Formats: sequence, C-alpha cells, structure tokens
Amino acid sequence: MNPPQTVPPIDPRYPIGRFPRTEMITLHMREAAVARLAELPEELFHVVDGLSDAQLSTPYREGGWTVRQLVHHVADSHANAYLRIRLALTEDAPTICTYDEKAWAELHDSIAPVAWSIQWLEALHARLVMLLQSLDAQQWKRVFIHPEKGPVTVEMAALEYAWHSRHHVAHIAHLRAVKGW
Repeated sequence: MNPPQTVPPIDPRYPIGRFPRTEMITLHMREAAVARLAELPEELFHVVDGLSDAQLSTPYREGGWTVRQLVHHVADSHANAYLRIRLALTEDAPTICTYDEKAWAELHDSIAPVAWSIQWLEALHARLVMLLQSLDAQQWKRVFIHPEKGPVTVEMAALEYAWHSRHHVAHIAHLRAVKGW
C-alpha cells in the first residue's frame, strides 16, 4: 500500500500565481501562449474525466465555484476573449463590454453537463488558434479597450487567456489532489 501523498500548500485562489504582466512580449511567449490555448480543451477534459456528479458539484475552494461552474466559466470567458480579439483585429481600438462573471456562473445553464462546454471549447479554440497563428507583427499589436484595464493588445490577451487556461485547470487538479480523487 502506498503512503498518502501530501499536497504542498498553495493559495487555492491562485494555484499557479497571479498573471505575470510584462511590457516585453517575445515571439517565443506568443508561440507558447498559442500552444497553451490549443491544449486547453484536452487538458480540461482530462482534469474532469471520471469525476462524479457530486464531485463536479464540489467547490474548488471554500467560497468558490463548483468544478462544473468553473468549466462553464472557462467556456464563457474564452468565448468573450475570441470576440474581443476579433473586434481588435477588425476595428480601431474598440471598447469591449465587460460581464459579471459571478452572475453568469449562477445562471441556470451552469448545471449543464461539462462535456457541452468542453466540446464548445474544442471548436472555439481551434478557430482561435487558427486565427492567432495567421497574425502578422502589426496585428499582434492591435488593441481593444477594456473599461477597467485600459488598452489591451492582442498579444497580451493571448498571454492572459493562456494563463487563464492553466489557472483554472490547476484549480481542478489541486482540488483532486487535496480530495484524493
């Protein structure tokens, strides 16, 4: 019999740390972000694979969303990201709409099967990755205006949503480790 594994203590809100903003974004950083975005649907599928309905209904941390809500949040958030990037590429510094993530996570469709959001993310990320891979240097620098953050370049958005992918997969992986699932 194997001894129980201990899970190192981390901040359950930020299991991989906060998003590391940087002024200088390199080609390598953009390529890594696109690769991470390409991997998200499969990573999300694997991190929830085999979880029961009760486990999917478990909050990933005290006071946090359930695993199910978290998966749907990723789909909602990344759908917004896709639209924001497309707007930045087709309009001159458009101001984007924000949304109440907490309210969205509480809408009735948050009880839908997680497979629906994962399948949606597969198609969405395939298109997002295809789009990002086609950009030239000037397109990566195009911006949208976030009402709270100010100007956001396409390349910064790509890095932030790649981090967002890892962030939420880590939430679920950490919960599984803590619970021994």
